[in-house]
Amino acid sequence: MPTADSPITITIAVGDGHVSGAYARPASPFATLVLAHGAGAGMEHPFMRGFTGALNDDGVATLRFNFPYREAGRKFPDRPPAAIAAWRAAMAEAAARAESAGEAEPVWAAGKSFGGRMASMAVAEGMPAAGLIYLGYPLHPPGKPEKLRDEHLYGLETPMLFLQGTRDTFATRELLEGVVSRIGPTAALQWCEGGDHSFAVAGNKRRAEDIGASLAAPVAAFLRANIPAG
Repeated sequence: MPTADSPITITIAVGDGHVSGAYARPASPFATLVLAHGAGAGMEHPFMRGFTGALNDDGVATLRFNFPYREAGRKFPDRPPAAIAAWRAAMAEAAARAESAGEAEPVWAAGKSFGGRMASMAVAEGMPAAGLIYLGYPLHPPGKPEKLRDEHLYGLETPMLFLQGTRDTFATRELLEGVVSRIGPTAALQWCEGGDHSFAVAGNKRRAEDIGASLAAPVAAFLRANIPAG
């Protein structure tokens, strides 16, 4: 069985093609978290590996996966229909692996920037998920706060955690706080002081892997706080 130190590489069928994934399952996990990358980096980015590895150490099974454009070596992100299809396939794969292990822990959807936004759109279109974790939600393009990407968020009923850097140019602080407030009690917002869109803090040089790992504790705490009753 894969562990935090030894995730296994898997292949996930998406339509007529496939994407790569990396799956790790500690003993008796209390949750599974499926993680999608941002627009500019794939599933093997050190930030992604650090984040999922720290979650594995805390009792969370994880599945990282590539979107089709990344798998094909293209730079421009997939349009929402293709990205959502990949999300559905990855979530189904994670659920099947939990079932084959004889366990039925809740399966969460999480993503860095673009990956999180596509996860939320997939859930808005009916994809089952225990909840959503956003690692730097891209609320608007940098310098264009009038172009909000929030309409679909207000109909979501699952628990949601927004982790956001206070220097993130993709989410003006007041605007994001307003969005989270309008979503209601199912949504929580946690600011990372001084963090930019990659959660890097000026004057505090850290490896991307360590930055990713530092976000695992608040995420694991949120997962534990939202374990379904029964």
